[in-house]
Amino acid sequence: MAKDDLSYSQEGEVAKEPRRDDVTHVSDLGAVQALVFDVFGTVVDWRGSIIREGEELKRKKGLEVNWAAFADAWRGRYAPSMDRVRTGEIPWTKLDTLHRISLEELLDEFEITGLAEEEKDHLNKVWHRLDPWPDSMPGLTRLKERYIISTLSNGNVALLTRMAKRAGLPWDLILSAELVHRYKPDPEVYLMVPHLLGLLPAEVMLVASHPDDLRAAHTNGLRTAYVPRPLEYGPGKEPEPADPAFDVLAEDFVELATKMGA
Repeated sequence: MAKDDLSYSQEGEVAKEPRRDDVTHVSDLGAVQALVFDVFGTVVDWRGSIIREGEELKRKKGLEVNWAAFADAWRGRYAPSMDRVRTGEIPWTKLDTLHRISLEELLDEFEITGLAEEEKDHLNKVWHRLDPWPDSMPGLTRLKERYIISTLSNGNVALLTRMAKRAGLPWDLILSAELVHRYKPDPEVYLMVPHLLGLLPAEVMLVASHPDDLRAAHTNGLRTAYVPRPLEYGPGKEPEPADPAFDVLAEDFVELATKMGA
């Protein structure tokens, strides 16, 4: 498949989707030029960050809330809310808005009252203030020396940009599902990357802690690196085993940088 075989509509959506047997493969990882990263759970600790901000809100407002359960419930609405968009039940809606809809439901469910609108808005934007895992910064810094590094997240552009600004994440660019008005695992999100960077799918590697994300990327011709995050959902949770189809398995971003020669 030639690099310019993908065409986009005026709305920025992939108009042509390659068949699996059209995708160019390489026999080693030497052709990889760009690493793109799932963000929530892979690069940043969403659960610990929400609990931290919840505890701060507890101190300020005297709220007695199980913030770990609150964080898990909020994340639990993540995929179902995007599926409503993916199936056409609702029109394109960015993740900040989906998070706010879920937040309103959770405030009722957890019987949290007394928050002003600006306080609700601040809490909703906790997703802009997620803390990186300890290895994220050193690993990304090394990888950036050799590769283009970018997000490839369902988070909207404003969310990902503000998160990177606050945490100092050294992305070369921000790529978001928002750019094609689709959500992973729709093919358009993965194929956007080689199209925009002028690369073949096999010259792009997705790094993620979620095997389903990696399998979708692999199906669309991208290379894959699995970095399990056993603490993403709290202590005592076992990550999924690696799929033999994944190209690289690394325990963190520092080991990933070493394995990728950075």
